Amino acid sequence: MKFVDEAQILVSAGSGGNGCISFRREKFIPLGGPDGGDGGNGGSVWLQADENLNTLIDFRHQRQYRAQRGQNGMGRQMFGKAGEDVLIRVPVGTEVINVETDEIIGDLTHHGERLLVAQGGVGGKGNVHFKSSVNRAPRKAGQGTPGEEREIRLELKLLADVGLLGFPNAGKSTFIRAVSAATPKVADYPFTTLYPNLGVVSVETDRSFVIADIPGLIEGAADGAGLGAQFLRHVQRTRLLLHLVDLAPFDEQVDPVQQVRAIEAELRKHDPAMLEKPRWLVMNKADLLPEDERQARARAVVEALDWKEPWFLVSAIGREGTWPVVLKVQQFFDDQKAAALEAAQDVAARAEMSRNA
Repeated sequence: MKFVDEAQILVSAGSGGNGCISFRREKFIPLGGPDGGDGGNGGSVWLQADENLNTLIDFRHQRQYRAQRGQNGMGRQMFGKAGEDVLIRVPVGTEVINVETDEIIGDLTHHGERLLVAQGGVGGKGNVHFKSSVNRAPRKAGQGTPGEEREIRLELKLLADVGLLGFPNAGKSTFIRAVSAATPKVADYPFTTLYPNLGVVSVETDRSFVIADIPGLIEGAADGAGLGAQFLRHVQRTRLLLHLVDLAPFDEQVDPVQQVRAIEAELRKHDPAMLEKPRWLVMNKADLLPEDERQARARAVVEALDWKEPWFLVSAIGREGTWPVVLKVQQFFDDQKAAALEAAQDVAARAEMSRNA
């Protein structure tokens, strides 16, 4: 199935029902007075995150969603029935944007989380509410207010722990196949992944992380070149980036250092905060180099980049050096989890001391 990560839909909430103008008419009860009921409220439109969905492809076929209108009020002070809400299921990780204002309405990051995107109208008051000492028989009722209608854009951002960066044919798909059960297409000729792939990397019981194979980027991606910023958004949620570099490119004029700098420039243009994420260098295709040249070439790249973060030399196709990368990544997340737990315990302890003081 193709990965669809953006869709635009029109959502329309139901209008409120109108209030009723009615008077009590019963035998032996003269001047019964007004008894018109209120109109029902219109239905609203909600989005709900569902972990069982992984694309927005359904919205390519249905682009309009309308909630039910509230029923009009009736005599004998009978209220109109409220319109039914519309609940739209979307994948976890969906960001919702108002097309007209380009404002972010909300972000659905947890299973079951709901977001109101169009509020239903309020039902009008019946004439029973307009009676007074000077107007005993009001012939007036409120009109229901219209429901909200807006066009929204849904953007799906992958919820992965690790994102793979790199130029096309750097070996990202091969790497994710080597460390997880994901099976993206790989081949012995240059091509680029067209759709993101997710893989779960399991180190041992209760110790695992999710890795995302992001389609290859090229210079100008942030401005729309190639696959463009369409996929740069997927690395925004990741906690760690693995920057894969082809250490033995087919074209000898291709410089791995220049490729790293080019992708850094695209990240900076798309969102400068992305360069502040932990980013480790993984130099791939070491098997294409003689054993006595591998380390020397890898160290030359590291020195040219003045790289301060961890770096690795691997051959993803032969799964050489990939397991140490996995262990290092898992340790990174374990340390983060331990630090967060320690901070939470410290806050709880201080709160307890404050209460006992």
